[in-house]
Amino acid sequence: MLTDEILDKYEMTVGIECHVQLATETKLFSGADNDARDKSPNSVISPIDYGLPGMLPVLNRKAVDLAIKAGKALNSPIAHVSRFDRKHYFYPDLPKGYQTTQMYQPIIEAGMVSFPLENGKCVNVRIHHAHLEEDAGKLTHSGEYSLVDLNRAGTPLIEIVSEPDIHSAVEAKAYATELYHLMTYAGVTNGDLYHGNMRFDVNISAALKGSAELGTRSEVKNLNSFRSVERAAEYEFRRQIELLEKGEKVIQETRGWDDAKQKTSSQRNKEEAQDYRYMPDADIPPIVLTDEEIDRIQSDVPRLPNEWRAILKQLDLDYPQIETLLYAENDYRGVIDILGMIENVIDDSKKSKFIANWNVNVLIPLLREPSFVSTDIDYFALESMIYELVEQNKLSSTNAKLLFRELASLDKLPNVESYATDKGYIQVSDEDTIILIVDEVLHEPTSKKAIADFKNGNEKVIGFLVGQVMKKSKGKANPELAQKLIRERIV
Repeated sequence: MLTDEILDKYEMTVGIECHVQLATETKLFSGADNDARDKSPNSVISPIDYGLPGMLPVLNRKAVDLAIKAGKALNSPIAHVSRFDRKHYFYPDLPKGYQTTQMYQPIIEAGMVSFPLENGKCVNVRIHHAHLEEDAGKLTHSGEYSLVDLNRAGTPLIEIVSEPDIHSAVEAKAYATELYHLMTYAGVTNGDLYHGNMRFDVNISAALKGSAELGTRSEVKNLNSFRSVERAAEYEFRRQIELLEKGEKVIQETRGWDDAKQKTSSQRNKEEAQDYRYMPDADIPPIVLTDEEIDRIQSDVPRLPNEWRAILKQLDLDYPQIETLLYAENDYRGVIDILGMIENVIDDSKKSKFIANWNVNVLIPLLREPSFVSTDIDYFALESMIYELVEQNKLSSTNAKLLFRELASLDKLPNVESYATDKGYIQVSDEDTIILIVDEVLHEPTSKKAIADFKNGNEKVIGFLVGQVMKKSKGKANPELAQKLIRERIV
């Protein structure tokens, strides 16, 4: 039984290797379709991808450009000269007998990923490097035989290798999430985790706190969700501590993650160094880049998560609200431009704050309702019209939300103010009209006690009186004006 006291004796250390599938139309060295989703096995392949004799690879320039953009997202310099190597790797899903990768001269050099946690801590994870490489195929094991699908063979990847700077499962999850944000915001990948567009290999070790050396690590392979990264790190940390507390050794090995059982299992022992017999790939010329070329390509990278965090913090949004917007931008990319709405009015601090809060509190919850079906209407235009009516005191906050929900499901936006008027959403701000209702409420027997309590210093009862005015006006009275008039009448 691992007590908190035992767990507190040890420190977790995590390094993560992340494979990111690049958002190109074709594969890294061939013209085969790079989108294998819902395709029949072995249907999107090329003789180049499975290495038939005489087939020569041609480097996909778009993959290079996306790697350059990834470098900006990782705060990493781009190498002016990078080269490909052959990693000899005899697996059935790699029929060439080697993987084309970048061992000695990667395109993306050392960098840094920084991100906040909910507790206010800022975590800095150093990037050792990131390199271009091709993916292998996929094996499916069934009893005594295995099936191979080469659709994924030759898919362009960058592998992002972190330093062991992560020291909790929460940090591991947050780092994986931040990589996802960085790569999708920069347009490097489509970010479809279900189909393996990003996969995480998590190296975990446990050692006594204050130890000069790291513990023996295990590597949990091919995790494709942030939750799995967190849970696998938690499980492995505890498993290793149990072994150490028994006086047993942790074996360096590759382990798999069973999401159903929420535990890891041994796959194969892994030595400290493997002889992959790397050698330069003579068929692929080096990638030679100039500063001007790098700057031009990186100039297309839009605002990245930390830039957005700084902007949204200035709008008085807190951590959960900011992260909600960052997630939603990815969730609805290509459908609704959640952050783009704020970008449109970034110079108007009042309106941008309204739009940001509206997206968090109204639009995003509505989009996430299972029964809601989004249409082609301009949600930004609708929010802007709602904002103007609220600013003019023509809409209460409650009616604004009701009106938005009605209009958000239409195929075409009507004249919003006319629609709101016809539906009875426009609130009355005419002082003479509201005075009549206020006087009527104040003369009712049920109001006498509330008036007396208010005069005796009980400010809360003003809400009751305003509520009575709203009830009599059928929700149309401006509540702020009603409160003002009530105070003037009973002081």
